[in-house]
Amino acid sequence: MPLTSSSPEGGRAMWNYAPELPLRSAPFLHWPPRPVAIARHLGRTWLPLRSRFFMLAVAFGIWAWFMPSLERTKSLEFGWIFEIWLRNLVLVTLVAGGLHVWFYVVGRQGDSLRYDARPFGRNKRVFLFGNQVRENVVLTLTSAVVILTAFESLILWAYANGHARLISLDSSPVWFVVFLVVIPWWSILYFSAHHRLLHVGPAYRRIHSWHHRNTNVGPWSGLSMHPAEHLVLFSDVVLLFLLPSHPLHLYFMMMHHGLGAPLSHTGYDALLLGPRNGRRARFELGDFHHQIHHRFIECNYGGYESPLDEMLGAWHDGTPEGAAVLAHRSRKRAATS
Repeated sequence: MPLTSSSPEGGRAMWNYAPELPLRSAPFLHWPPRPVAIARHLGRTWLPLRSRFFMLAVAFGIWAWFMPSLERTKSLEFGWIFEIWLRNLVLVTLVAGGLHVWFYVVGRQGDSLRYDARPFGRNKRVFLFGNQVRENVVLTLTSAVVILTAFESLILWAYANGHARLISLDSSPVWFVVFLVVIPWWSILYFSAHHRLLHVGPAYRRIHSWHHRNTNVGPWSGLSMHPAEHLVLFSDVVLLFLLPSHPLHLYFMMMHHGLGAPLSHTGYDALLLGPRNGRRARFELGDFHHQIHHRFIECNYGGYESPLDEMLGAWHDGTPEGAAVLAHRSRKRAATS
């Protein structure tokens, strides 16, 4: 729905487009529980035209066709690590680059379903080369892909040498499926916690502020950050040193950040599929909750399925009234600190 409500400060429209407002967190975070609403929400998150299903499909494809054999990964050798790096480079380029071309180069949707219609930064000294998109591409294809590859290589080496316990669907069918289902929430909770900490003092000024140069985001913005933040972002896979797992779990976990970041930073609510003059299917992509975070910074650290923001009083529901409530809470905290 086009958004016509205006900001409390100025009176001009705050967004080009917004989903239904006010935003609400996932129903399983509310009391008393509503089983039907919870089941409906969980079912929707795994539908084929959702990012979660797409990431699982990509993870399966990597495991089935593009993973080096564990026999090769017993020793850390340039050959197989280079193959992983090349595959990750191509994959991130296809997803982030493909979405950027679709939305911002050929402009197949124009500004339809675009949250913030302002142009990306150009001729601004804050960005490398004075250009937001160029900086985003460079940081993504250098630091992000290298560090993503390093963590993947570490876990594959650990599988091959018995430092991480390897299971199969046949040997542990219940845990295999349960862990797949749990991984999205592990990724969300991990991201929420470390993201909030990156907003504290020197961590924000020296590291996370790189990512927040992107006040308006596109697909390349998702992984555009300081290399130290890439280290933190991708390190959630170390959980696999503690819990029995399968390479499919590794790749599904990796995709939540490696592809989840470009998918959630498109700046669009969905990619519309099908003829323009007919009913069009929606491939759900964007994250308006996080888009608000990029605009206002000190709010919405987690996600729709994280309890963090409501626990901290940092939930911004997308409305001018929500912004006013958040500002009031911030003033009260400042007055008592």
